[in-house]
Amino acid sequence: MGKKLNRRHFLKKATFATTAGTLGFPLLLNAKEKIQWKMVTTWPKNFPALGTGANLLAKNIEALTQGQIKIKVYGAGELVPALGVFDAVKKGTAQMGHGAAYYWKGKHEATQIFAAVPFGMNALEMNAWIHHGGGQKLWDELYSGFGLKAFPAGNTGVQMGGWFKKDINSISDYKGLKMRMPGLGGEVIRRMGATVVTLPGGEIFQSLKSGAIDATEWVGPYNDLAFGLHKAAKTYYWPGWHEPTAMLEAMINKQAFENLSPALQKAVELACQASTTHMMAEYTARNAIALQTLVKKHGVQLKKFPDSVLKLAGKTSQSVLSEIASKDPMTQKIYKSYLSFKKQLGPWDEISERGYSLARSLTS
Repeated sequence: MGKKLNRRHFLKKATFATTAGTLGFPLLLNAKEKIQWKMVTTWPKNFPALGTGANLLAKNIEALTQGQIKIKVYGAGELVPALGVFDAVKKGTAQMGHGAAYYWKGKHEATQIFAAVPFGMNALEMNAWIHHGGGQKLWDELYSGFGLKAFPAGNTGVQMGGWFKKDINSISDYKGLKMRMPGLGGEVIRRMGATVVTLPGGEIFQSLKSGAIDATEWVGPYNDLAFGLHKAAKTYYWPGWHEPTAMLEAMINKQAFENLSPALQKAVELACQASTTHMMAEYTARNAIALQTLVKKHGVQLKKFPDSVLKLAGKTSQSVLSEIASKDPMTQKIYKSYLSFKKQLGPWDEISERGYSLARSLTS
């Protein structure tokens, strides 16, 4: 009996070793040191997809490290304010953060490129740039100056254009409009005449309802329904030109990350990759259902931005990005890489994703 048990134990370990090897990191056996981390987020605690995505990331890291790394997750405001995540991780108040890089434009303009670029690459293209176009290397170079390491750790896919209390019929309707929109998109609408307000997610509904803002973008039907934004405004515009993707990040205190063994570092990286895949699938599934609920149950009016508005927004976006890129060598370097990769993908996208969408629309 003892020999059989020993043989089974050996086979079990051998099977796990093979599985671990195929995932790209060595087997973690007899790990003694237990590592306790804190993760602060820009999202309300347990908020669908965003907050729960941070929770899942922590669980996956614990699973892949066989419990060697345990992470306690804090929602926005629990340990630090939503927009205090960057500084908290930089200083080591928390070893890890989960958020979106466009919140840190005050730290460096180039951070925004690693979240969303108006009329830029979509989620599939963004992942390609990060993993196969040099994006991760540039991200490492940028964040290293702040004592941070970052990985993609989620993606919402293309977002909605936002909630408005009045119709947008022409560019003149942006004059004096108070709208919540972070990142590069916010700068675009500011130049189109809007007053831009930056708010964390938890403050959006009350601000829209009270009239402190006239319009807002958040994410898409799934998250917007959860916040009840349809109770504060009934007109829902598309497309989300300002965020054709919203790549989320797991930022890690660089010293804390470098203190990990190579095996643990790889486990963290793979857990982040899994989070991106899971979140994109969740948004694709849940947005479709939530959109029907908003329209059929709550009477939300879907409207497309006029072509004149989209054309001006596109032209303004190019000006904004060119000006920002010219401010410093690092931003210019990152934007040049981004733009070059986007251009490289164009011909393939024309006959693949875009071509298929056009073909499918003919059969609907």
